[in-house]
Amino acid sequence: MYSVGFDLDLTLADTREGIAAVYDEVARRLGVPIDTATVIARLGLPLEQELTHWFPPEEIPAAADLYRALYAGLAITRTRLMAGAAEAVAEVRDRGGRVIVVTGKNEHDARRTIDALGLEVEEVVGSLFGAGKGAAISRFGAALYVGDHVADIEAARAGGALSVAVATGPYTEDALRAYGADVVLPDLTEFGGWYTTWRDPENEAGSTVI
Repeated sequence: MYSVGFDLDLTLADTREGIAAVYDEVARRLGVPIDTATVIARLGLPLEQELTHWFPPEEIPAAADLYRALYAGLAITRTRLMAGAAEAVAEVRDRGGRVIVVTGKNEHDARRTIDALGLEVEEVVGSLFGAGKGAAISRFGAALYVGDHVADIEAARAGGALSVAVATGPYTEDALRAYGADVVLPDLTEFGGWYTTWRDPENEAGSTVI
């Protein structure tokens, strides 16, 4: 059975409001100003990497622990499905595919987010970013990997999968295409139509840039 991989934040899940709330609370408790609008504008970076913009190195582990302790209570209830996400996941499963989620979010919170959103997926792997996702994508035999970040294009390449990019994160369609995505969609509402064509064994255009 083939697999289709998805990123989580801003691909399947709109986590912007929740993540902003967590950063605001971290800033309040630790007395460190954090520009949450800037954080959200570059959403997708691993937590510890983002925290380097706001904390000295020796304070990052404690800030990360606090962020993760706050996440379930502040973020998950504010998280919503991205447009077309439920339908995209269902399309893959209805056609006999396995859905895997490979994300930079820690696995515990990723699983809780997916459960809260009611998404049915077979595997979840967390705390990976960019090409570091490649091993998981490859291990589960993902034929394609869907994400919103240029790092997700690198992930697909590293995992030997077709890169399907959606312009629902910090990058435009043109930027994703210029970075080398195999397929670029405005959002996941367009995924089903493209996926149906790609799954057609007589179709030879499914792996080209659109």
